[in-house]
Amino acid sequence: MSQWAIGIDLGGTAVKAAIVSRKKGILKNRTVPTDTASGPEGIVSQLAVMIASLYTEASAELSRQDFSGIGFGAPGAVDIEAGTLSYPPNLPGWTTFPLRSELERALLAKLPKSVPVVIENDANAAAYGEAVYGAGRNFRDFLMVTLGTGVGGGIVLNRKLYRGPNGTAGEIGFMIVDFQSPAVHAGIHGTIEGMIGKERIVEYACGLIRDNPEAGSLLASLCGQDFSSLSPRHIEQAAKMGDQLSLAVWNHVGAILGTGFACVTSLMDIRKFVIGGGISAAGTLIFEPAYRQLLRSTLPSMHDGLELVPAELGNSAGIYGAAALCFS
Repeated sequence: MSQWAIGIDLGGTAVKAAIVSRKKGILKNRTVPTDTASGPEGIVSQLAVMIASLYTEASAELSRQDFSGIGFGAPGAVDIEAGTLSYPPNLPGWTTFPLRSELERALLAKLPKSVPVVIENDANAAAYGEAVYGAGRNFRDFLMVTLGTGVGGGIVLNRKLYRGPNGTAGEIGFMIVDFQSPAVHAGIHGTIEGMIGKERIVEYACGLIRDNPEAGSLLASLCGQDFSSLSPRHIEQAAKMGDQLSLAVWNHVGAILGTGFACVTSLMDIRKFVIGGGISAAGTLIFEPAYRQLLRSTLPSMHDGLELVPAELGNSAGIYGAAALCFS
């Protein structure tokens, strides 16, 4: 019979979990609001209840002997060896917490036997999910980038996650593309995340509108004349209607992203890039200027094999990757 695992994606808003078959993918899934107010201990209790429920439900149909474990993707710094999670964003009250051991302990009272728990950074888990089940299936080496509230990344080299000696490899969002930029994120000037995170895209559009109010008429109409409610989706919609200001915004986003990709290519000779996250729904509005900038910012000898492709697994990438780590 096929191996199966439970994959979990912990976020500041929701906990997503699923029963994942090695061969068939997601069989059943579940989402609950994250109990952030209860702190790390409370979230561990919440996770244990959720996992036990899924395990009981799955084991009625699947062989317990084929159960491979629990894979866990979490935001923040993850120490793979120690099983700790440190300072996860959007989870108040966390410093460095022994998540793996505490979760294993909580599960002892709820499952018929002890089960292995694998913990990974959420961006790395998403990258591994795309490597095994998604857009990176045919790539030996690639960088996955997720465009959303922030800009995350994960590196796959020779079909394996590359975490770096301290577990922080792949953080492309903190790559500096303009050290003189007035944009500051986490105290650093000119990072990719500081320039094209979700809020920064809107801020850039609003800056263009302040300089030329008439050019922002379509966006003003789409957001009901209330620019405080302007979103990247409005800018995407306007760009697809031919709005020049909105097209300029996406050209700006793509150029910054392409510059970052060029640095990765020059440093690591990675030539495949998988792009996911909610902002990536803008599609060619980002992909085309990013690819043009990637070509402009690399030597001709580096152009062979360059490829930008959309992620395929959507919000399930982290769940797939977390479960796949149990199979590897």
